[in-house]
Amino acid sequence: MALFENAPAKINLSLDVLSKRDDGYHNVEMIMTTIDLSDRVMLSEIAEDRIEVALESRYVPSDERNLAYKAAKVFKDTYRIRKGVRINIEKSIPVSAGLGGGSTDAAAVLRGLNRLWSLNIPTEKLQEMGDMIGTDVPFCVQGKTAIATGRGEKIERLPSPPPGWVVLAKPDIGVSSRTIFQRIDMKEISHPNTSQILRALNSGDFQSMCDYIGNSLEAITMNLHPEVLRIKKAMVQAGASGVLMSGSGPTVYGLVEHHSKARRIYNSMCGFCDEVYLVRLLG
Repeated sequence: MALFENAPAKINLSLDVLSKRDDGYHNVEMIMTTIDLSDRVMLSEIAEDRIEVALESRYVPSDERNLAYKAAKVFKDTYRIRKGVRINIEKSIPVSAGLGGGSTDAAAVLRGLNRLWSLNIPTEKLQEMGDMIGTDVPFCVQGKTAIATGRGEKIERLPSPPPGWVVLAKPDIGVSSRTIFQRIDMKEISHPNTSQILRALNSGDFQSMCDYIGNSLEAITMNLHPEVLRIKKAMVQAGASGVLMSGSGPTVYGLVEHHSKARRIYNSMCGFCDEVYLVRLLG
């Protein structure tokens, strides 16, 4: 038997770094929402007690370094499962892009194994396992729109954003989240107005949401990779209502309310980088 799980990408409407923790991580406050760009994860049981990961990407490992592999191992170890699983991943989400591609694949594995082996584990327990794999995995287990606090493991559902379109533009570079977080200077970092974004979501105000999106990591990544700033400037000039880098980057997204305008911005951004996408907000 095989089953499929959809693994949608996420964007950050806000990413605020609040403080450095004693364990080396940072306390964060992030508003994230899912978008209509997804990987497809197929899970099938195999007779041997092992984990196999198959995907066609020269940038993503298929061994124990893969987050989907780690998710299957955590799941099997936690519930003492002595069965094997084959994980096939069809990648559509760019790699090392700030869009949660590896995290959402891991989350899809946790949800899928729960179904495959009929364990009826509640979402909260899946999120706890997700926290053992990566900081964005607990959010990706649930998806939709939520605010994440702590290291990213404390998840609270939020209203979905107003309907709209997202233009994504990823330069031909990868960014390591660890590298960006290591460069944080808490005395100099900027902080988004998270409360205003929450108000905009609660009132369904698209333009207000666009006005207040913000990312504490944006300046750090742009300093290391000036092409990210060039893409943001181009997206603003093209007329997107709100423009921001997602996660630790390097993908820049533009929020647009109407499809016709979003299509024009998409076309203009295709001249700046090879990886450009036009998708809906899902949250």
